[in-house]
Amino acid sequence: DFTSSLSITTPDQMIEKAKGETAYLPCKFTLSPEDQGPLDIEWLLSPADNQKVDQVIILYSGDKIYDDYYQDLKGRVHFTSSDLKSGDASINVTNLRLSDIGTYQCKVKKAPGVGNKKIQLTVLVKPSGIRCYVDGSEEIGNDFKLKCEPKEGSLPLQYEWQKLSNSQKLPTLWLPDMKSPVISVKNASTEYSGTYSCTVTNRVGSDQCQLRLNVVPPSNRAGTIAGAVVGILLALVLIGLIVFCCRKKRREEKYEKEVHHDIREDVPPPKSRASTARSYIGSNHSSLGSMSPSNMEGYAKTQYNQVPSEDFERPPQSPTLAPA
Repeated sequence: DFTSSLSITTPDQMIEKAKGETAYLPCKFTLSPEDQGPLDIEWLLSPADNQKVDQVIILYSGDKIYDDYYQDLKGRVHFTSSDLKSGDASINVTNLRLSDIGTYQCKVKKAPGVGNKKIQLTVLVKPSGIRCYVDGSEEIGNDFKLKCEPKEGSLPLQYEWQKLSNSQKLPTLWLPDMKSPVISVKNASTEYSGTYSCTVTNRVGSDQCQLRLNVVPPSNRAGTIAGAVVGILLALVLIGLIVFCCRKKRREEKYEKEVHHDIREDVPPPKSRASTARSYIGSNHSSLGSMSPSNMEGYAKTQYNQVPSEDFERPPQSPTLAPA
């Protein structure tokens, strides 16, 4: 009978909020005249990870508030009422994170009365960073895809495509893909051109992106390939000319060096006229010594007559020969 005197009027419930938002966790209670003890209010968190134990996140006792029990929620959990004795023990959890997911329990005690309630909090991520693009070549007759990709967002996600220009209607063949992240385009035509939007939604929010589709005639691929081939050939010819000129210049420089070296090695330096004359006379003396006496006289006359007179300091003398 004593425990039933205090009652918490807020029912057990589940709350879903988006990441970054504020979650309001209600806990209203009523007292009876029998409840005369001091008022104590305690909030506990049972994390989604079952390996973690229950944590006290905020406490009211002895007319004081203690909110620094749990480091992960420090500074982000507050009582909503300034007068807790009035019967409101609700709290706000601000700037929600994915780590805040779990079961929150409100316990109220005022002896002899005691009561508690549980609230399941789920933190979801809104769709954001939606990217729309064309995967393939936007040419007449081609097959390509329109894709819609969110950067983040909690599942389940819902997709919806719309055409924002021209006929304002999607082609009939696309209708099965209007609720999917990818539209497969077959045998494209110019009628498909226009501006399209993709909206992505989940239980806590939505986001949208747009793309511009421009279906054009096929490009002249043969001309493009031929131009590329001609460009490559011209580049090869230019490279060949540069290599040829460089090799020719190197051969010419090498030839000039070899010719210059041969001239310096093969040609001796010129001698003076006096030394030439002395060498000439010395060779004649040597020849005379090897000749017989009968031929000496005629040979001497002939050889000395060929030597210039200005190259000698004194006139030549006839050699004295020993009698035969």
